[in-house]
Amino acid sequence: MKATSIFGGVQVFNIIIGIIRFKFIAVLLGPLGMGISGLLTSTTGFIAAFTNFGLATSAVKDISAAHSTGDEIRVATIAKVFRRWVWITGLLGTALTALLSPWLSQITFGNKDYTFAFIWLSVTLLLNQISAGQGVLLRGMRQIRYMAQAGMYGSIIGLLTTVPLYYFYGIKGIVPAIIIAAVTSLFLTWYYANKLDIKPIYVSKARTIAEGKGMLKMGFMISLSGLITLGASYIVRIYISKTGGVDQVGLYSAGFAIINTYVGLVFTAMGTDYYPRLSAIAHSNEQSRRVMNQQAEIALLILAPIIMVFLVFINWVVIILYSSRFIPVNDMILYAAFGMFFKAASWAIAFIFLAKGASKLFFWNEFIANIYLLVFNLIGYYFWGLTGLGISFLVAYIFYLIQVMAVAKFKYKFSFTSAFYRIFRLQLGLAVACFVVVKLIGSPYSYFIGSLFIVISAWYAYKELDKRLELKELVKRLKK
Repeated sequence: MKATSIFGGVQVFNIIIGIIRFKFIAVLLGPLGMGISGLLTSTTGFIAAFTNFGLATSAVKDISAAHSTGDEIRVATIAKVFRRWVWITGLLGTALTALLSPWLSQITFGNKDYTFAFIWLSVTLLLNQISAGQGVLLRGMRQIRYMAQAGMYGSIIGLLTTVPLYYFYGIKGIVPAIIIAAVTSLFLTWYYANKLDIKPIYVSKARTIAEGKGMLKMGFMISLSGLITLGASYIVRIYISKTGGVDQVGLYSAGFAIINTYVGLVFTAMGTDYYPRLSAIAHSNEQSRRVMNQQAEIALLILAPIIMVFLVFINWVVIILYSSRFIPVNDMILYAAFGMFFKAASWAIAFIFLAKGASKLFFWNEFIANIYLLVFNLIGYYFWGLTGLGISFLVAYIFYLIQVMAVAKFKYKFSFTSAFYRIFRLQLGLAVACFVVVKLIGSPYSYFIGSLFIVISAWYAYKELDKRLELKELVKRLKK
């Protein structure tokens, strides 16, 4: 909750900045411009997943473990080794993107008009990998406040730089905006990482290879998993582009940006502290089970009222965040919002595979999930268009929750507590009520009735959080 409060406060600020930024982008670029931006970033992201060896995730475990020992020499050694491998993998991604740029343009857009765009964007793979590396050091050493500050300042700079580019250059400003964002992120993470008390130390090439093997081995499996995830997303975008047009890709990207940015902020805030904390006690199944249940319960309690706000006021949310041209994504967001309930529960479980260092298990778990998610997405869009993509998201995460629960129970004797099931049933029931009201009654009456359900959800969440955290006492102490 400390991590969530710090990051949550910053995320609220980021959301305000993001609303302004997304509003300008939606008006200045429209669905077509957002579609082009989405295709460019998803393509470079696919190459990055192929070349970064998952170091941004795998190394957190090593750095967190070294930091927990209090051995400064060990921390310095791991940090030095990690930074070297970050440069190597970042340069690999840049070189590969530049070399493949004509083919990437042809595959993504059906022509070679975007060859130079991919050449320019190739540098972002190095910049983003180095930036992610600095972020890993901050995360592994639990410097949550530094990470929050970097994110906050990054949002401000992103707003001040990208909006003028889109205003004056329109679609032509997309590539410069992506590059500037990468440079900004690198500068901020580097600045805060340099505040860490990591001693300079000499590490030989042989030691670099020896120490890096563990990171790379686990990271490779994570990288493959990420590659499959991005590959599946890339196939869906290409399929939408060929079937419905680039503007449909923009609508799809915009809809899930709402879900992942504004609803998914809870995962970002909580995951920052959760993974290192779970890694530290992963040796004990009992302790892991307790922490996983705590995380799942708190995630649901915080998420549920937010999801219901989106369900009830979706029309205004889309218009305020984007414009009336993006209204076609409403139903997609409604169904996807339901999927976030199941994602919250499965998300709390899935981290145990990484915390335990079970890289192969993690890979196969994600591989299977991405296969049926891809199939559901293609079927959903074919029959129901954008709405089908929201339905496929919901169905896929129901399957995924069942899957991770079964695997975790078999491997680590995990099970949810009765308290979790009680919270899940009540909050999901209230969300279903909101959905029914929106669909059957419609505005303006749905706003009044839906608001009542939101208040009930928020009140219940507060009462449950107060039981766990003594919020009333905390508020009294803060007033003093």
